[in-house]
Amino acid sequence: MTQQQLPGKRTHLTGTVHVPGDKSISHRALMLGSMAQGTSHVEHILEAEDVQTTMRVYRQLGVTIETQGATTVIQSPGFARFSAPSQTLDFGNSGTTLRLSLGVLAKQPFELDMSGDASLQQRPMGRVLNPLKQMGLRTVTPATGLPIQLAPNRTLNGIQYTLPVASAQVKSALILAGLQASQTTRITEPIATRDHTERMLSAFGVTLARDGKTLTVPAEQKLTPATVTVPSDFSSAAFWLTAGVLVPESRIKLPAVGMNPTRTGLIQLLTRMGAQIPVQMQSTTGEPIGDVLAQTQQLHCIKVTEVDIPAVIDEMPLLVLAATQAKGVTEITGAEELRVKETDRIDAVTTELNRLGAQITALPDGFRIVGPTALHVTEPTTVHSHGDHRIGMMLAIASLLTEGTITLEGAEAVAISYPTFFNDLAQL
Repeated sequence: MTQQQLPGKRTHLTGTVHVPGDKSISHRALMLGSMAQGTSHVEHILEAEDVQTTMRVYRQLGVTIETQGATTVIQSPGFARFSAPSQTLDFGNSGTTLRLSLGVLAKQPFELDMSGDASLQQRPMGRVLNPLKQMGLRTVTPATGLPIQLAPNRTLNGIQYTLPVASAQVKSALILAGLQASQTTRITEPIATRDHTERMLSAFGVTLARDGKTLTVPAEQKLTPATVTVPSDFSSAAFWLTAGVLVPESRIKLPAVGMNPTRTGLIQLLTRMGAQIPVQMQSTTGEPIGDVLAQTQQLHCIKVTEVDIPAVIDEMPLLVLAATQAKGVTEITGAEELRVKETDRIDAVTTELNRLGAQITALPDGFRIVGPTALHVTEPTTVHSHGDHRIGMMLAIASLLTEGTITLEGAEAVAISYPTFFNDLAQL
C-alpha cells in the first residue's frame, strides 16, 4: 500500500479546479458505444482505472477503442455480433462496469467467465442477477457474486419489475437487457435514481417512456452510433465543494460540472444546512452542466432520510465530514447501501473520522454526528482508505481541518476515479 502525507490544517484555499470527466457517464458512453454498430465518439472521458477496466472488457468482446487526443473513438460490430473472449473478463474494482455489463451481456450465444479483484468479489450481485434471471439470463452454476459464469443464451423475455431498493445500476442493467428482449420491459423505482443511462440512450437513438416511477423499455431496439461529451464529474467536484465550504476563507471555482439533479443531492443538503452555493448553468442538450462556486459557510445540523439518499449516495462520506463542522446533531438514516460499496462506508467513515477527533456513532443504516467538532490529533496518526477511493479523498479533505500530522495509508485507491487528485489539492 502507498502512503501519502496529508497537508494538515489550512486556510485560504483559492483557485479554479478543472475536474476530470464524470465516471458514471464515461462508463455508460463506452458501453453504449460498444452496443451500437458503427463508430461512436466520446469527448472528455475520464482517464482512471475503473474506466480503463470498461475499455479492457469491451475490447475483449471485439470492440476497437482508441484514444485520439481528447477524443475516444469506438468502432463496434454491435452487441448482436460481439466476439467470444479468449480469457476471463476481469472487472477489477468496478462495480458499475460489472452490474451494467450483466445487462449488456445477458443475451450472448457463448459462455462468459467473469471475475474481479478481492473487493469486488465481496460485493453482492444478487439484486441484479435475480431480475436478469427472470428475463432469461442463465448462469452455469448458482451465483450471487463473483466469480460468475454466464451460460450461452439467445433469448430474453420482457418483465415487469419493481426494484426492492433504489439502485441506478440495477435499473440500468435491466434497461440494457430490456433493449434486447422479445417483449416490453417495465421497471418501477421506489425512489427516483440517477438517469444517466436514459439520457444517453436517447442520443444513441433508443426510445424509452416514463410514467411517474415506472420506466417502459420497448422490445428489440438497436443503438445507432453517437457523439457524447462527458461533463466534469460532480462526485469528484464534491471534494472541492466541501473543502471550499468548510476551510476558512476559501473560494474555489469549479467549471463545467455535471449538474444532473439525480446527482447533486450534496448541494441540496448543504443548502438545507445553511450554505449558499451559486451555480451558473450552461445551455446544453443531454446532461445539464454548470459552473459551481464554493465559499466558506457556517452550517447547522439537519436530518437526512432515505428520500434524500439516492442523490447523495456517493458523496455521503463528505456529508458526514461536513456534519462534524455543523452546529447540532445531524442524523442520517436510510443509507444501508453504504455497507455494500467498495468497503463498508458506514464503518470506514465512522472509524477514520473518529481517529481525527470527530464524534460520530454508526447506525445500522447511517450515522449520528455531533458538531461542531475541532478535529485534531495529539500525535502523528495514520488513517486508512480501506482500498476505497472516496474514503481516501474524503480523509485528505478532512486533514485540511485537522490540527496535527496525518498520513493516509492506501492512497493508491484514489486513482480509481481521480488520478490527479493530489496534484489538484497541492495547487489549491
